[in-house]
Amino acid sequence: MTIKMIASDMDGTFLSGEDSYDQEHFARVLSQLKEKGVRFVAASGRQVANLKELFEPMAAYGLLDQIDFVGSNGSVVTTPGQELYAVYLTPEQIRKVIDWNALNPQSADNVIVLAGVNGTYISNHVSQEFKEMLSMFYPNVVQVEKLLKIDDKILGVSFVWPHEEVQEHVQQLEEVFGEEVHVTGSGFGSVDVLPKGVDKAAALEVLQDYYNVTDNEVMVFGDNTNDLEMLAKYDNSYLMPNAMPLMHDVHKRLALKTNVQDGVLATIESELQLDNQVEMD
Repeated sequence: MTIKMIASDMDGTFLSGEDSYDQEHFARVLSQLKEKGVRFVAASGRQVANLKELFEPMAAYGLLDQIDFVGSNGSVVTTPGQELYAVYLTPEQIRKVIDWNALNPQSADNVIVLAGVNGTYISNHVSQEFKEMLSMFYPNVVQVEKLLKIDDKILGVSFVWPHEEVQEHVQQLEEVFGEEVHVTGSGFGSVDVLPKGVDKAAALEVLQDYYNVTDNEVMVFGDNTNDLEMLAKYDNSYLMPNAMPLMHDVHKRLALKTNVQDGVLATIESELQLDNQVEMD
């Protein structure tokens, strides 16, 4: 097969644990991808700033310029040194989402997260423990008195519910807002409300146009419902074996191993016939 771009979700897919991956293994793969002219795309619900921090170690191998980023589930697309695309929720959409949450009896104990350009915003009633946990995935977490008074462009609104309730709340929000916004489940009990038309597949199209890459030259990996669009769009798409059962119901082609076994890298090596013993300087 001819592949020119490989996009992978992060949590539950590329990452073997919290913010961790085998850096030397990835550098070996990325070095060979560079020789073949293949771009690697980190596509995640995380913000771009967090993704750049994750992959900063690749600078030591001279490979950081081989990585592009799709952040906030498709709201932002960047190449090295350049932002290609960004789209935001309107103030009215943000107000409607927050008002819905206030009137929803099931929302009494959940947490609202607003992902902005300059910071990540949560209520000042949120515990310090939760703020510290959130800081692992979002940059510059700021507690505020009123979420509707934030002076920033907002990429998305996230609600944090128990993991098993995510799909129920996704359906509720879809029924309320229809086509006005895009609602998706993300990792670790997050339900994300994004601008209309925003998803990872649409974001990858921006990169495809930029690099002149066709759909059949794209390979993608995912594990969760926020990966559904890109898993459905591309023929060379792989679901992680560790994905939840509902994902296995809709996508049958699997990566060779789970995320904790470096399944993304193992599958890339196998499909592109890479040398998994190459030495890195």
